[in-house]
Formats: sequence, C-alpha cells, structure tokens
Amino acid sequence: MPGIALLRKPGPRVSEGIVTHIEREPVDHEQALAQHDAYVAALAENGWRPVYAADADELPDAPFVEDAVVVSGRLAVLTRPGAPERRPEVESVAAAVRDLGLRAVRIAAPGTLDGGDVLQVGPTVYVGRSARTNDAGIRQLASLLPERQVVPVNMSGVLHLKSAVTALPDGTLIGDPRRVELPNLLVPPEEPGSHVVVLDDDRVLLAASAPATAAMLEKRGFITIKVDISEFEKLEGCVTCLSVLIPD
Repeated sequence: MPGIALLRKPGPRVSEGIVTHIEREPVDHEQALAQHDAYVAALAENGWRPVYAADADELPDAPFVEDAVVVSGRLAVLTRPGAPERRPEVESVAAAVRDLGLRAVRIAAPGTLDGGDVLQVGPTVYVGRSARTNDAGIRQLASLLPERQVVPVNMSGVLHLKSAVTALPDGTLIGDPRRVELPNLLVPPEEPGSHVVVLDDDRVLLAASAPATAAMLEKRGFITIKVDISEFEKLEGCVTCLSVLIPD
C-alpha cells in the first residue's frame, strides 16, 4: 500500500493559525519544524515517499495540507476551504498533485469542503457537515466520486470529522461518540486516540499524546508508530492533518 506522502513544511507564521474550539497557546516555530521533520521521517521509515508542496510561509495553516485536497485513486479533488483565508493554500497543492500525474478537479462555489472532513473507508466516503464543509460541497464531492458511496455525517464540538473519528486498517471506526453520529465506534481512552493514520495493513501512526490508545491497538494486533505533534495540537491539528497519503 505505501506510496507518496504529500506534505508542507510549517512556515514562520504557524503560530497564527486559526483556533476554533480550544484556547490559543503559544506555538514554537522551531519546535514545530523539528516535530514535522520527525513526522515525515516516521512516514518515510514505513515506506511512504515524502513529496512537498511549495512553501507558503505567508499562510499560517498551510502545513495542514490535508484540507486542500481529497485523493481518490488517481483523481485529486481540490477543495474550497470553508475559511476564506485558507483558500490560497489550494493552488500550490494543485500544482503538486498535477506534478504527481493526478487528474485534478475542483469544488466550486457555493460549495465548501475541507479535506479534514473527509474520511475514506473502503468504498465508503464519510463527509462531516461542519463549519468548514457545507451540503453543496458534499453534493459536489459525491458527483465527482460516482463509484464511491458518499455518506454525510452530523458532528458537533470539533473542527473536522477526522478530529472526532478515523479508521483502522481493518475498517473499524475509532472515535468519540459524543462528537459524531456514527454507529459501532471503537472508543479510545483519550481524545487524541481518535486520530490514526493507516500506514499499512497492520500498522498505524498516532500522536504520542495517546499512549493508552496505542496500547489498546497493540492488544488488537496492530503495530503503532508514535510521534510528538504537540505544537500542532495547540492549533487543533492532529496526525491526519499534516499529510495526504497517495497509495501506489
């Protein structure tokens, strides 16, 4: 399954990123850079080849590259972020995915869509209704992915769908039932445990701030790779936000 990991380095204004559901804390740019490098190294050590979108130092939220594009097969759906100040992030991501040979299409006004609201699990694509993603954006995504089953999901109290739920390699949904309307969730012991990146059929990456979740997943037979992303967590970021994985 491994392939390409699309990423973007955090710029010097990263501490100015949008914060919605938590209190703002100071973010150390140098520490954020070091944590990002360690995150990229963890992906690379597990077979994912890092490819960087062009730096966007003037855009504080640009390292959260997941929000700018949704990749399904060889199709890249360029999003229209719900926060207008984030929309300039999309153009450099568009250039990166085209350089990778993907076919690019766009979400258009009045639709809004953040990639963090899109959770792909096998043939199903769950899309969160959020402050950043509206029904028009969800309908457009469904029309662009006719081979997939697009399922809108109601949620509350979190920025994005993938702030509340992600999926394990076997398709099990792991997340917080207080935040998202989905059945049969595996409930993690701590909030950051809702966020996992599937690296392979038996391997997941998650934040170092979720050690009890890592232990739970290891008991279920998964190999866990833990990374410290504390500077990004201060901006409501999680392990999924910082990359777009494009399988070979």
